[in-house]
Amino acid sequence: MNAAPHTPPQVSIILPAYNEGGVIGSVVSRLARDFPDAELLVVDDCSTDSTAREAAEAGARVISHKYNMGNGAAIKTGVRHARGETLVFMDADGQHSAEDVQKLLDKLDEGYDMVVGARDIGGQAGKRRLLGNLLLNKLASFLTARKIEDLTSGFRATRAEIFRQFLYLLPNGFSYPTTSTMAFLRSGYAVGFVSIKVQPRKGKSKISLTRDGIRFLVIIMRITTLFSPMRVFFPMSLLFFLLGVARYLWFYLETGAFSSMAGVLLIASVVVFLIGLGSEQITALHYGLSRNYCQEEPPASPVSGSHPGGDNG
Repeated sequence: MNAAPHTPPQVSIILPAYNEGGVIGSVVSRLARDFPDAELLVVDDCSTDSTAREAAEAGARVISHKYNMGNGAAIKTGVRHARGETLVFMDADGQHSAEDVQKLLDKLDEGYDMVVGARDIGGQAGKRRLLGNLLLNKLASFLTARKIEDLTSGFRATRAEIFRQFLYLLPNGFSYPTTSTMAFLRSGYAVGFVSIKVQPRKGKSKISLTRDGIRFLVIIMRITTLFSPMRVFFPMSLLFFLLGVARYLWFYLETGAFSSMAGVLLIASVVVFLIGLGSEQITALHYGLSRNYCQEEPPASPVSGSHPGGDNG
């Protein structure tokens, strides 16, 4: 590389793109200028405009889906075809700065397994989106016992060998950042954060606050129960237990009799706790097996060959 050398390892910069014509060319050109030794891989999610052509003309290796599959599916396709030992993911719409790529790589060199570009308050798309992201960050921080500065940022760098272990977990939609961050933290991998500046997005965001917000919550709970079930089941068990004790004491003081509802709550507390305990054992067995088999899936998504400027991978 010229101004910002980072070899070895070889770096693959993956940009999932859907209808980013008019923008993608300048993004790729800037990356090619600043990181001439990096592999620039654009995954075109069946755009209806000139995204693929502009990316290829700017020097990217382009892989196109046969039909629109989603942002997460594009990420998985990019990871399967990437050659680099280090992967960088960034948006293709011009929000992320090429200068910040080096910040992620430098932080990764400090010994982290994944580094996430954390947006400041000004980088959030509106007050409702900011509030939603803050709540998700707090919840995820509690469930992982680790402070998470930006759970949903798609601008990140990671070690390819580790990231591929969790490829089978990634959804096809927009929530791959949430899934990968939670999976890394719950598996004991080091995740770092660096502050980045985000440019206003050109065009309309494809993320729905309500629909994708609920989806993010479901994914947070799913990943947590997959890797550390007691972080979910123990608080639920404790809540049922406290409610049962409170109900028993109140009913006994009022009537001098035992409350059947208190019994139901106490039994529910024990059942939920045992479910969590059993899930912990299943999780330990599952994770022990999955660590011995790197989930590098064969391409299940239909993709066409690369456009001029790349190859078939």
